[in-house]
Amino acid sequence: MTQFNGKTKICYDENAMEVLETLPAKHALLVTDPFMVKTGFSKRIVSHLERANIAYTIFGNVEPDPSLNTVKQGILAMDDATDLIITLGGGSAIDTAKAILYFTHKAAPGAKKPILVAIPTTAGTGSEVTAFSVVSDTEKGIKLPLVDELMIPDIAILDARFTRTVPASVTAATGMDVLTHAIEAYTARKANAFTDLYAEQAIKYVFKYLARSYSCGDDMVAREKMLLASCMAGMAFNNAGLGIGHSIAHALGGAFHIPHGKANALVLPHAIRFNTFDAGDKYRSIAALLGLPSATIDEGVSSLIHGIDWLNKQMEIPTRVKDLGVDPAEFSAAVPTMAAHALEDPCTEGTPRQPSISDLKTILEQLY
Repeated sequence: MTQFNGKTKICYDENAMEVLETLPAKHALLVTDPFMVKTGFSKRIVSHLERANIAYTIFGNVEPDPSLNTVKQGILAMDDATDLIITLGGGSAIDTAKAILYFTHKAAPGAKKPILVAIPTTAGTGSEVTAFSVVSDTEKGIKLPLVDELMIPDIAILDARFTRTVPASVTAATGMDVLTHAIEAYTARKANAFTDLYAEQAIKYVFKYLARSYSCGDDMVAREKMLLASCMAGMAFNNAGLGIGHSIAHALGGAFHIPHGKANALVLPHAIRFNTFDAGDKYRSIAALLGLPSATIDEGVSSLIHGIDWLNKQMEIPTRVKDLGVDPAEFSAAVPTMAAHALEDPCTEGTPRQPSISDLKTILEQLY
């Protein structure tokens, strides 16, 4: 059976934040990061809660690549009366809020689930509409992907004004995360007519607006379109799945703390080459969609990879792990462990061509 789940209510454009004043809640936990608190962005959320007479607690300690320990702290910050969780931030904040909800529910499965509202401040993860969360086990040096429909947010609020001050380097990395989500969803084993529509539109938006967002942060049209692209790609991969691009990126991030979007940008061309035998026609379709040369599968695949390389070059994203300052001996020693983690990663299940551990080791070695 083929199915498509569109659970999340998506609010965007002007006045979208006002939906917070309509929620049937008494106490909210606001999960965010220190930057959102320091800059006062979190006050925009608080003002709506106060107008609606909703009590609140702010948990503003989320760090990049959030750890299990941070999730535990967030759980402790919850009040017994908490019936609303709002998360404001990038993928780290949203993933933390989801993990808080996930582990709280597992501890008390009979309790009523709080309403979950996600407000992304970067155009990247699409986490505001997905059942996925990634947290780090710092003791083991690995990233833990969590997958449960419980974590799909009830409401996503897309307000591009929150993305306006995002640094160019972060815009680049998160934007390539969007592209990887869309391309992997388009070629995933569970891809269908509905996920293809979302993935195709996201891909077109990325190629049209990402470089613009990178070069001019005040280009609000580009910012808005990238935020929509991120959400659309999230809808696509939440239903279709992902692939080894993400599996390997998770392994790289866990071992060497490479930012997730940057890791995806490094891995994506290699993942496409690996999957071409089973998904070449879909890669050719993407190239045709973008107006790139695509008379044959080989030409389409080559054009798509060149297009991705062009985007990376425009945004000064390194194409080799060695360019990130990773020691060659340390990387070589970590390859077997990273390959094993990538093979076990839930994202690998969705990839069109199933890899062996030897295949993953080869890709990792090529990445350096």
